[in-house]
Formats: sequence, structure tokens, C-alpha cells
Amino acid sequence: MSDTPLPLSTRLWFAWVCFFRTLFDADFAARAWSIRPALPAPEPAPSTDSALQLLGLLQREGRLIDFLEQDIAGFADAEVGAAARAVHEGARKALHAHLTLEPVRTEEEGVKVTLTEGYDAMTIKLSGNVSGTAPFTGVLRHRGWQATSLSLPVAVKGHDVKVICPAEVEI
Repeated sequence: MSDTPLPLSTRLWFAWVCFFRTLFDADFAARAWSIRPALPAPEPAPSTDSALQLLGLLQREGRLIDFLEQDIAGFADAEVGAAARAVHEGARKALHAHLTLEPVRTEEEGVKVTLTEGYDAMTIKLSGNVSGTAPFTGVLRHRGWQATSLSLPVAVKGHDVKVICPAEVEI
């Protein structure tokens, strides 16, 4: 058995043949069905509950979603600025209460940095005229952020995290 990946054209042809063979050949379908347990199970999708819960906290404390969903084109800059201050204050409060952040890079923005061979491409994004291989020398434009801890409230049983903010009806 070869571990060499098959080209796309071969896979398409093979899928087509297997589809019709499974459809019209009961013995082939039974043999294919019997090897199913030996196939690797698909990876479960990561839970979005934490992200939705944090978004709900940012909405509750800073009305972040209301601000982002509002069409601000017709508002004066001073009105937008005043609203942004309120959103910033509340969202920042929620963020600091539940998430600990650290910069990815400790240098000040605007300084020259050198990235040696083997730098972590998951934590550093190169921009500008990128060519060749490391080492790279450039200017740090943004230090980046990484979460070092997350502390979310325990959800109440039956709570639907997809409801970021319930509708409000005043009686």
C-alpha cells in the first residue's frame, strides 16, 4: 500500500467509479460499509462557545456589537468619538476582567528587528517586500497579542451561548 497522494484527477475518477459501484453493486457496497469502522473518525469541530461567551461579555459591558452594527455614516465625528469612548471603556473592562494578554514581541513598535531562521511564522506576519529566506530585517509595525489566560464565567445550565444579547422589551 502506497502513501503517495493520488492526483486530483485520479481521485475524482475513483470517487465517480466508487459512487456508481456502491449504488449498483450490493456486494461492493457491503464490503465498503464493513471497512467504515477502520477509517479515522473526522475531527470534531472546535467549540465556539468560549468565543461567543466573550463576545457576549464585550456586548454587555461595552455594547460592542451595537456599535459595530450601527451605520455611522450619518453621524458627526464628535458623536462617533463619544460613542467610541463609551464602547472602548466597557469593552476594555470586560476584556481585562476575563482575558490576560501579552504582546507577542517585547520591543517597542518602530524599532528595527531581525528574524533569524526558524522564527515562528504563526506568531509573526511578514509584510512589505518579502523575498528569500531568513534572516529578515525589518521594522516592527505591531507587537501582536497573545492570550496567556482566559477566565470566563460558568454558563448557567440551559443557557444558549448563541444568544449574544437578548432582546429587551420594556413594559
